[in-house]
Amino acid sequence: MSTKTKNNKAQRVENVAAWRFYLTIALLAALVCMLVGRLLVLQVLDTDRGHEFLQGQGDARTLRTEHIPAYRGVISDRNGEPLAVSTPVSSIWINPKQLINEKSRWAELAAALDMPVSEVEKKILANQQRGFLYLRRHMSPVEAEKITALKITGVGKQQEYKRYYPAAEVASHLVGFTNIDDQGQEGMELAYNQWLEGESGSRRVLKDLHGNIFREVEQGELARSGSDLSLSIDMRLQYLAYRELKAAMGKVGAKSGSVVLLDIKTGEVLAMVNQPSFNPNNRRFLKPANLRNRAVTDMFEPGSTVKPLTVIAALESGQYHPGTLIDTNPGHIKVGKKTLVDPVNYGVIDVTKILTKSSQVGISKLALDLDEQSVWSVFHRFGLGVDSGSGFPGESAGLLPNRPKWLPIERANFAFGYGLTVTPLQLAQAYSVIANKGVFHPVSLLRKEEVDEGAQVISEKISQQVIDMLKTVALSGGTATGAQVGSYTVAGKTGTVHKVGKYGYADDRYTAIFAGMAPASDPRLVAVVMIDEPDLESYHGGESAAPVFSKVVGESLRILDITPDKISPSQIVTHVNSRDDVAKTKGRKSA
Repeated sequence: MSTKTKNNKAQRVENVAAWRFYLTIALLAALVCMLVGRLLVLQVLDTDRGHEFLQGQGDARTLRTEHIPAYRGVISDRNGEPLAVSTPVSSIWINPKQLINEKSRWAELAAALDMPVSEVEKKILANQQRGFLYLRRHMSPVEAEKITALKITGVGKQQEYKRYYPAAEVASHLVGFTNIDDQGQEGMELAYNQWLEGESGSRRVLKDLHGNIFREVEQGELARSGSDLSLSIDMRLQYLAYRELKAAMGKVGAKSGSVVLLDIKTGEVLAMVNQPSFNPNNRRFLKPANLRNRAVTDMFEPGSTVKPLTVIAALESGQYHPGTLIDTNPGHIKVGKKTLVDPVNYGVIDVTKILTKSSQVGISKLALDLDEQSVWSVFHRFGLGVDSGSGFPGESAGLLPNRPKWLPIERANFAFGYGLTVTPLQLAQAYSVIANKGVFHPVSLLRKEEVDEGAQVISEKISQQVIDMLKTVALSGGTATGAQVGSYTVAGKTGTVHKVGKYGYADDRYTAIFAGMAPASDPRLVAVVMIDEPDLESYHGGESAAPVFSKVVGESLRILDITPDKISPSQIVTHVNSRDDVAKTKGRKSA
């Protein structure tokens, strides 16, 4: 090839290269001009729209609206002792979309949380399309601060509140508990959730790349704390009832049990405990069956504890008075195809002794002689068959059957507490009517600021007659000598009820009950003790339930500083010794 041809080709290559070079330069210059032009438009020519656009883009990356949790109201007893309080905690959250790119730091994060690396990895990989996920809830703020101090992209913390229950299992059935999101799940926490929970607030903040807040932009809605709740119970009496019931459960080997203590003047529940119980602060090994507030939800046949109500129907008829004689010979009575039997033949006894000895024959004769609806009417007026109005979640109304035509055996069984069901709370409410001169007060689980007048459901005269009759039950010869309380007189009634089994009433399973009041001369407290399936060595109400009543009510009366209405033997000795000391002193002075 000639030299001239080679030079021409080289010239063409240089021309093409120069053209491409200048074209590239021109394009780059044009892009720069476009960028500068866009900046001019946004910053100078169209300031409002430009600022709005840039601000929006910046806000989308850093500005967040943060939820401010509300402080849940405090639950306390009638004297202000806290039963449920909220404590500040922190929860660690992650953004799996961001954290998926920080694999080298997963082990560090897991170690700080004391979690297996495999668990952290599993959570991130399973939720990598999500922007938010809780990794650990309710940590102490100090521990959470250590996690966020690692400055791992996609890891942050959120302030929350956790419920703490100072009384633990002693008041757990009544107070209840909240879930991890601080919503009431059981007990008064559930019943008054809206009252307690308050309203959450919000604020707008700027967050950095790691999700940490570095500036608060504006305060939104202020969080409004929940309202406090004052319960009717007195924790001094609650602890006492819990201790005595738990001790009795272990002693008689029972399946479960309940104690309810009422102030008869107001209808307030001063103590309500159940066994078995649970600790709301640690529910890791919680058994669902232990959650029930058995005093309010569990129904049982009351047995002989409702015999005083049958006697009230007899007294109201005008045909009977406490001294009216009833022939119970020969110690049994046949009603229909069934024979009802007393433990021994009591012979001719008065109405009072029917309660003293808990005579099935005597009470059956009374019931069969009365109008068919009269006994049912008294039971209904005393609150049986309807819920107590306490407002407790899941409260049972019991069962009070009402038939247009009663068979004789149905009337007899009904009169001594079979064929109907009650709760411990209902039975306590019924006895409070007797104790309170025939006045019915609605039951309250909240502290009352004012006492309502109540409704007069039986006459004061009949109420006093029944109290006097029930005093004999706890005296020598009665069925509940174990219910006696040192310096106070007691009036009450035992119940020993066969439980229903697979083939009818079982001969080896019982419910033992004692319901009573003290001091009997001027009643202030009513208590019901229910022991479910005590061992066969102490299955009677007078053996397993009455002693619990004695200890709980006796100590409660002393705590409440209620004046004794009788002098115990020890007090008589003290009184005599004091009198002798005074006499000796006077003698020395005279000498």
